[in-house]
Amino acid sequence: MNSSAESNLGQAVVNIGVVGHVDHGKTTIVRAITGEWTDRHSEEIKRGISIKLGYSDVTILKCPKCPEIESYTTRNLSPDLKCAKCGGELIPSRKISFVDAPGHEVLMATVISGSSLMDGALLIIAANEVCPQPQTREHLAVLQITGIKNIIIVQNKAELVSEKEALENYKQIKEFVKGTVAENAPIIPTSAILHKNIDVLLYAIQKYIPTPHRDDSKPLLMYVTRSFDVNKPGCEPQNLQGGVLGGSILQGKLSVGDVIEIRPGIKIDKSGGSSYTPVTTTVTSLKGGGVELKEARPGGLIGVGTKLDPSLTKADGFIGNVVGHVNNLPPVIDEITLSVNLMQRAVGTNELVQVDEIQLKEQLMVNIGAAVTVGVVTKISNNQVTLKLKRPVCGESKQRIAISRQIKGRWRLIGWGELIA
Repeated sequence: MNSSAESNLGQAVVNIGVVGHVDHGKTTIVRAITGEWTDRHSEEIKRGISIKLGYSDVTILKCPKCPEIESYTTRNLSPDLKCAKCGGELIPSRKISFVDAPGHEVLMATVISGSSLMDGALLIIAANEVCPQPQTREHLAVLQITGIKNIIIVQNKAELVSEKEALENYKQIKEFVKGTVAENAPIIPTSAILHKNIDVLLYAIQKYIPTPHRDDSKPLLMYVTRSFDVNKPGCEPQNLQGGVLGGSILQGKLSVGDVIEIRPGIKIDKSGGSSYTPVTTTVTSLKGGGVELKEARPGGLIGVGTKLDPSLTKADGFIGNVVGHVNNLPPVIDEITLSVNLMQRAVGTNELVQVDEIQLKEQLMVNIGAAVTVGVVTKISNNQVTLKLKRPVCGESKQRIAISRQIKGRWRLIGWGELIA
């Protein structure tokens, strides 16, 4: 097999979230599988934590001769493209895309945004710490809220504990996930830093996180989770490239040359206040996992080259927007009504804080798709809450929304709602 065989798979076909408590090894797991370190920003490297969504595509390779559970690997684990066990030729099986979400509690909004892109998830739990840690609880709650059911629990850092300690941690994990969406999830012990048991983890990914059925005849809908100015300082004007949007297509398809609309768009400041104006542009290029594409469909993370002024897309200026074909997107709204489901206790706090009822004029943070905004409660009726948003969003009826409130100076997840209007 050669690299062109991998490239022939095109874009990734499934998005897998990587979630869990800070420093439990999420980014290290992704690096063990893909060879890429997803913390690319200077602040992330300096602080040693993920802040923005990381992303990495990889082709899972299979040895047709070895037993199924031992047959999977990647180019990072087998750089010579030969099976480490039997020396046989490896064949490409499936291309997947990892979404590496930050674990630190103050960055929970980014995690919820990323979960809207996930078809399945790896929940990373360190074997050398008591389970659950605060963000372990919080991230599992996010998976539950957003309806992600294809979950694999990775019991990482197994090299740091004895067999007895690993078994005790395993029992803690089983007790923790009882009655949740992850109750029957497989638990795979690993040592990401030593690359141990990664083949079994890849087997579990192939078995328990299937490629979802996609209907690309639906109207195009893409969540924007990153945006870039790819031009280097000092670039000559004639060599300037348009802004790049990064994200994932949820439905429909996108082709080079398509005219697209971006909503809510850009903020326009006026003497009487400010408003948002949708933006239209033309797609000049498509890229998925380093592969140039003529057409992109749901699955994987996509970079969309455009004719946008790069000053608009720099520093993630378009995060939270949605992309579609012109006049074919959900409406832009600055007031929403939700049917609300509150948790008994807030998640992410060291103490178990009881969640009180939502109050009139209270400020809440809501996550709608990949958008994060704050709203003021203007009306409460039975189980429904109306919010006036500080920043408009593009949303549609029955969309699930995460709700957070400030507890001791930090936003904490307290429940979820379904968009009514």
